Amino acid sequence: MTPVGFIGLGQIGAEMARRLLDWPPGLIVHDALASAMTPLTGAGAEAAASPRDLAERAEVISVMVRDDAQVDEVVAGPSGILASAAPGTVVAIHSTIADATAERLAGLAQPYGVSIVDAPVSGGAVGAQHGTLAVLAGGDTEAIERCRAPFGHWASHVMHAGPPGAGTRAKVARNLLHFVAFSAAAEAQRLAEAAGIDLTELGAVVRHSDAVTGGPGAIMLRPTTAPMADDDGLRPILGHARDLGTKDLGLAIELGERLGVELPLARHALDNLETDLGLGEPGTEEA
Repeated sequence: MTPVGFIGLGQIGAEMARRLLDWPPGLIVHDALASAMTPLTGAGAEAAASPRDLAERAEVISVMVRDDAQVDEVVAGPSGILASAAPGTVVAIHSTIADATAERLAGLAQPYGVSIVDAPVSGGAVGAQHGTLAVLAGGDTEAIERCRAPFGHWASHVMHAGPPGAGTRAKVARNLLHFVAFSAAAEAQRLAEAAGIDLTELGAVVRHSDAVTGGPGAIMLRPTTAPMADDDGLRPILGHARDLGTKDLGLAIELGERLGVELPLARHALDNLETDLGLGEPGTEEA
């Protein structure tokens, strides 16, 4: 075991790095803002003057900077990781970047004997603080296995999505659900507001019940979006969800019509629920 490195100490990165302070061989940190390193160096971490300096001392390095341009600079810039990294070094990129950037950097790193793992995280600063982040990792198996121990200090779930770039593609899909749900929440709030419902109290109910049921992720149980076979064991379960959804969406649309609130997402969901739940052909059930 060797010291681990962490580059990028923003809101989430600082919390991830903090949980690595008890990594036995030590933690080395770097941030473009020197003051961001102070709380960690005061707690026992070593500071690095640059990504290049850090890579001289660490062989598993996490990168949590803002965007593709910063990732490029940290990994492949003149003072970047590749300027000094030893063969066998693994660089895990936790920033949400373009999948093509991850693939390109993996290609650039290969001649140096350095492995790139694109490993965006899900769970935000709270998940980082409590060590419960999820990691969506793309890279070769050996590189990801080398990351599992340090990842385990701040994550409770690691998904190996495939080769470099796959982790980013998985994160993009995950975030699509997240942000489309914001629009659905806003549509629900408009309906509730028109009906005279306390929105903050309703929000508390949504967070409470989703924590119990798993929210929209609760239906993500199948390995394919193709229609289910007639004898699929999930058909009765998702058929029940379809029946409830058809009823409840119909009630919401009817209420919206009475209150003069447009509900385009509700109508789209009602029109597509059967297909979206995998209950179309060749299934035998009818909506």
